[in-house]
Amino acid sequence: MAWMRTVAGRLKSDYRYTPAVYINFPWLNLSDKERLVIEKTAQGILDARAQFPHNSLADLYDDVAMPPELRKAHQANDKAVMQAYGMTKEVDGKKTWLTESETVARLFEMYEALVK
Repeated sequence: MAWMRTVAGRLKSDYRYTPAVYINFPWLNLSDKERLVIEKTAQGILDARAQFPHNSLADLYDDVAMPPELRKAHQANDKAVMQAYGMTKEVDGKKTWLTESETVARLFEMYEALVK
């Protein structure tokens, strides 16, 4: 989402999803292990959604009312993707996640390396 928020156009306040948003995204060549972890966490999102068959996506993704199971599933998926991309840094001897702006900067570095 950080990449999309940075590179996507907008129509009023809505993001415009065009092919350009993801054509330029620096996709990784994942190891089988990384791919399996991400697939498992993505399935966790689908499984969490399935627990609420009568809720719309708008209901499920409401910032305040999002079911805890779905939020946890997304957090697990985010963690798996961030780990695959190596989006961590060391602060005071402790490993921590990059901020959103640091993540976007790293993705642009990766993109630049791909087009050289």
